[in-house]
Amino acid sequence: MPDALSDALTLTGRGIRLSRRNIDAVITSMLLPVMLMLIFVYFFGGAIDTGTEYVTYVVPGVLLLCAGFGSSTTAVSVSEDMKGGIIDRFRSLDIGGIPILAGHVTASAARNLVSTALVLGVAFAIGFRPSASAPAALAAAGVLLAFIVAISWLSAAAGLLAKSPEAAGGFTFFMMFLPYPSSAFVPIGTMPSWLHGFAEHQPVTPVIESLRGLLLDQPVGNTPWIALGWCAGLLVVGVGLSGVLFRARMR
Repeated sequence: MPDALSDALTLTGRGIRLSRRNIDAVITSMLLPVMLMLIFVYFFGGAIDTGTEYVTYVVPGVLLLCAGFGSSTTAVSVSEDMKGGIIDRFRSLDIGGIPILAGHVTASAARNLVSTALVLGVAFAIGFRPSASAPAALAAAGVLLAFIVAISWLSAAAGLLAKSPEAAGGFTFFMMFLPYPSSAFVPIGTMPSWLHGFAEHQPVTPVIESLRGLLLDQPVGNTPWIALGWCAGLLVVGVGLSGVLFRARMR
């Protein structure tokens, strides 16, 4: 176990260094959520009635969009490793699959923290004013981090499943789409009735509602626990599927 942890930390550093070499992708993952937030607030916000300032309503959804887009780049990184042959070198050093993938996931989480800070900074500049207490803010950060880690592991599985980095990039579109049929940008009640069931019971919605309630000091009930339950389920699926797919690719 200590060796596996040491390997994972070393490979996390490698993942961060690789990000510095692929600076265009990093910049895109940071700026795209900011641009989408500005578009929604200034282009569409005046036409959408949420009962509050639209920037206040939309920021939690943009944080999820940022997390999803940033984490999805893990799929491309894992696929590039599988295609480039570096995995064979790692295996010759007796490094297991889980530490390799954990390095990618941890590096993804680190990139996401920077992206989230940028989104929040721009949100403050355009009028977002959270009223969360310190414990509520920490709880919101914990829910967001749990979501990032869970979908990063799913993204790693997608990278192992894809036959090429280009195909792995398709996971990005899925993660970009998922927040839209949720409460991220408009109240679910304004959507067509046939969409309500999916929008209310998909994993993104309780995470967004948890962040919104915690950051704005609103009642959240058991929603954060539901969100963490979804994150735990996604994490189990992501880690388990990644392990199975890695072993299958190494045969």
